[in-house]
Amino acid sequence: ICPNSPFLAPFRSSLIRWDIEALPEGSFRQTPALTLLLVTSGRLGTIGDGAFEGLGSLEYLFIEDTELGAIAPTALRGLRGLLFLSLANNRLESLPRGLFQDLGTLTQLDLRGNPFRCDCRLRWLLRWMGTRPSPTPPEGGGRCRAPPPTRAPPLALLSPRQLQCHRHELRPFQSLPFSSLGAEPFALGGHPGVALAQPAAGACALLEWDQLGGRFRAPTIINSSSPVACHPLLVGDTLLVVVAQLGGGSWVWRRSGGPGSAFVRHQALGSGHLRRPHAVAAARLGGHLYLGVADSSKGGTSTVFRWASGGFYPHQTLRPWHRDTHLEFLELGGRPALVVCSGQRRPLVYRWSGGSFAPHTDIPHVPDVYAAKHFRVRGSVFLCLTRFLGDAKVMRWEGSMFREVQQVPARGSLVFQPLTLGGHRYVLLGNDFAPSRVFRLGPGGHLEPAQDLPAPTPPRLRPRHRRPAPLPGGLQLQGGHPDLLPRHRGHRDLRGHLGTVATRSPRTSGSEGTSGDGGHQGHRGHRDLRGHLGTVATRSPRTSGPEGTSGDGGHQVTKNIRT
Repeated sequence: ICPNSPFLAPFRSSLIRWDIEALPEGSFRQTPALTLLLVTSGRLGTIGDGAFEGLGSLEYLFIEDTELGAIAPTALRGLRGLLFLSLANNRLESLPRGLFQDLGTLTQLDLRGNPFRCDCRLRWLLRWMGTRPSPTPPEGGGRCRAPPPTRAPPLALLSPRQLQCHRHELRPFQSLPFSSLGAEPFALGGHPGVALAQPAAGACALLEWDQLGGRFRAPTIINSSSPVACHPLLVGDTLLVVVAQLGGGSWVWRRSGGPGSAFVRHQALGSGHLRRPHAVAAARLGGHLYLGVADSSKGGTSTVFRWASGGFYPHQTLRPWHRDTHLEFLELGGRPALVVCSGQRRPLVYRWSGGSFAPHTDIPHVPDVYAAKHFRVRGSVFLCLTRFLGDAKVMRWEGSMFREVQQVPARGSLVFQPLTLGGHRYVLLGNDFAPSRVFRLGPGGHLEPAQDLPAPTPPRLRPRHRRPAPLPGGLQLQGGHPDLLPRHRGHRDLRGHLGTVATRSPRTSGSEGTSGDGGHQGHRGHRDLRGHLGTVATRSPRTSGPEGTSGDGGHQVTKNIRT
């Protein structure tokens, strides 16, 4: 809207009942004279950083009876003259630290009717209320809906010490004596497993969980030539592994028998059309199994294959000459879709139409996306984008295109993986040049920092022939099984998911390891996993020995504490 538009004439001093879904940065730069703003009974879900910039004259702000679940930390920046703020009757479970720090003129605050989760994340709010010249009435500060120890009482009547947190953390569990670029989970007969791509060793290692022993069995090895992706698929009762490799063509392997048995070559994939495969993804569409392979070569063409007559056969080729690095199957508006990332263009969104994928739109302002992963919150589709150069992004689908909702600081990120731990939803961001980080998935899809993981692998440990494939798999299991298995280029590290938080200085107990031969389709050295097994993630970098040698690792002993 232009500043001199006649539409704005009636709203120079007030704007009433604005029915919108989101307030991004700078939403009111063209209306600096507003003194009263009322957004009510609408679909508003999020308020972004700097949403009210330019409203220095605003005195009364009412955001009530909406779907609001998330407010950015600097959303209220610039409201120098605000006197009254009402966030009543929304869906706010928490408020970001420092949200009100610039509101020096604020005299009244109304937070009634929100399902606040009164834990340690709201301690700052109690302290802020205690510094106000006029105390906030008990009802005006809202009531606690969770957790049970603080349920029902007004927030303003609690003390900061009563607001406790039960944190979920990842702690090192065991180190495997080899490096890998990709990790893909699978389940066979109700038992979980993971396939690890090891280009330097020329092998795909399949680890399968031993239910009775509480550990992974010794890996089954598929010998290959510089594999960059080992993607397991269950077709009927048969376990297949798609091995995308840099030399000798890509292949589909088939297990010849039960658990632990050898794999045999089942089919050549692509018949030479795949020059440099970079990533593999699979999805079932309309009752058929489809396989997508991203080709990162200069003249390569990413291809979608379809399972028919006992094999995968080319179904559709995507646009060539774009050095594609990753693809992600998802559903948008009730229709199958495909997001393709490339080093030479913006990510492209395809939608399913007439039995094939047709280009629909691209994702603006992110020309160098390396990989994409999606998740859903309250029916909305979000996309996590990793960028090796530049910060990572969280985008939300808004009917016809993706729009940015959050920027996440990153340094050389190749993994941005949604996951579930202990019934809570998180996102893991893996960085090459900064500590990897776990984010808690907050209301409205907003990411809140939860935990920093150890330092990344230094550049000297990275394979020189190519950048690693972004294929961390999400694995959600119950009863002490693995939750996530992302990739790592140094030692492979198993991380246990600890429910309520662990010790400050965990003790380490040793674990046993044996070495084995590296024969064709054989087994290699194994590790006992004693206790709660959780995830594979980064650890302190070390140079591992050749495949088949044993390495060190430990079971981290922990105990529960309250923070």
